[in-house]
Parts: sequence; C-alpha cells; structure tokens
Amino acid sequence: MGMLDGKVVLVTGGANGIGKECALLAAKEGAKVVVSDLGGGVGGGDEGSAGPAEAVAKEIRTAGGQAVSNSDSITSRPAMKRLVEQALDEFKGLHAVINPAGILRDVMFHKMEDKDWDQVIDVHLNGTYNVCRAAINHFREQGEGSFVLFTSTSGLIGNIGQANYAAAKMGIVGISRIIAMEGLQKNVRSNVIAPFAWSRMIATIPIKDEAAAKRVERMRTRMRADQVATLAVALASPALKDVTGQIFAARGNEYFLMSQPRPTRGIGRVEGWTPEQIAEHLIPALKSNFFDTGATTSVFGWDPI
Repeated sequence: MGMLDGKVVLVTGGANGIGKECALLAAKEGAKVVVSDLGGGVGGGDEGSAGPAEAVAKEIRTAGGQAVSNSDSITSRPAMKRLVEQALDEFKGLHAVINPAGILRDVMFHKMEDKDWDQVIDVHLNGTYNVCRAAINHFREQGEGSFVLFTSTSGLIGNIGQANYAAAKMGIVGISRIIAMEGLQKNVRSNVIAPFAWSRMIATIPIKDEAAAKRVERMRTRMRADQVATLAVALASPALKDVTGQIFAARGNEYFLMSQPRPTRGIGRVEGWTPEQIAEHLIPALKSNFFDTGATTSVFGWDPI
C-alpha cells in the first residue's frame, strides 16, 4: 500500500528536477499523476514542447502506473482551469497539487530590466495563484485537498541577484498561509517547501569565485531533487492531514521547520515618540535583535548531510 493509493496528484514543472522526482515518487506511492510542464528552457520565454512532460508520464506508465501529460503554461489562467479539468476527466478526481514549476532570471537589482522582473513574477507568483485558484473550489467541495507549494531561502533569508525571485517566493508564502487559514474547515491544506537541490535552475547561477564553485558543487553532489520530493509527497498525502500552514526546508537528508514572522521585541512610550527619540532610544534598544544582511549560506553554513 502506498501513501497516495487512490489519489490523483497534479505536478507542475514535472518534466525535470524536483517536479519530475515528485511525479515519479507520487506514482510509486500509488497516485494517478498529471504531469504538467511547458517543456521550455530554464529562463522562460520560449514556446516549449509537449515532449518532456509526456516522457515522464510514459516512464510512469511503463513502470505500471497511471499518468497523463500536459504542456500548457502555468502563466495562463484558462490553461490551468483546463489542467484541473483534465485531471477530473482522466482520473475522476484531484486530491493534491505539487507546484515546483519555475524559472530564474538572476541579475543585480540596479541592472534588472522590467522583463526580468515581470517574467519571474508571472511564472512563480501568478503561476501559483493560477493553479491554486483553479483547484481550490474542487478541494473545498470534496472536503479534502493538499497544496504543496515552493518558496526559497532566497526570499526567506536572501541571495544577491535574486530580487525578482525572492519577491515572488515570499508572495507564495503569503498565498499558502491564507489558503491554509481559510481551508481549515474544509480540510484543505497548504504548506511550502524551500528546497536545496541541484536542478536546471541552480545550474544557471553564475559562478564568480572559488567559494561559489564549491558551494554549487556541494549542491550538485549532496542535495538531490529526490530528497525534496520525499518531503513533498509526504505533505501531499492524507498521512499528514493535520499539517498545514507551515514552511519547511529540505537540504539533502536534513529537513527543517522554518520560523514565521512574529514580534521579537517591542518598546512603548505612553506619551508617544518623536523621530529623535526613535533614533536615540528605540533603535539602539532594539539593535541587538536585528538580523544581519547575510545570504542563505551565512545561515546554512555547514555541509549538508
């Protein structure tokens, strides 16, 4: 018996990397899988191809599973509605959406062009909205459903050259949180994963020094997409029906529950504040609790297990 026996799972970005591993593992765990992938390049902007998604669906079928493919763009709201309808038509149900589809357009913010911003926001943030919005009412009506969405430590912590990506990924955290809150009474769950894993997107990150080269090599050899998929498939399954509204990180064989914004310290004045008092008293008092501007590697500074 698999954790997803009798369930139907839709996986976006399912032709490569994390998405492919999620699709394969979901099928292994008994799910009927809709493999969705535009089949385009990691930078987006091309027409794509139906071949990559169908290749993964065929691999699942060859192994004895059930799968269909779809090559529509996650940026199209009508297409995502059709995608959900495809799952319902083909498999008579839909129980989970796993959504790692994405692109990168890395560039320093002061050099970023509007198209770099717009395309990353469209794929990651609008794409997440599109597929979740297409599925949400079906989940609510059947009284069951799980969204497994993908954020990034680029947003949660920060990485240079990824303002567009970070903004989109933090937006996804907000979407997931509200879906989780609003879905409690209908057994609709939503969680997010910040993955560390070698993928086509990671391979595009510029390597400018020896430290960056070593960091990327560690990701290639020690942090695999299938390790992320294991967590994603578990979160999609009914076995974790009480887990919702959480942020996880997956890093090799390490999994983390990430913090969410809450007050850490506060000071009040009955008579109110002047700008000078804020500068002279409030900020110095709070400063020991400030967070530094270090990147993800300053927080996860040890080698992955």
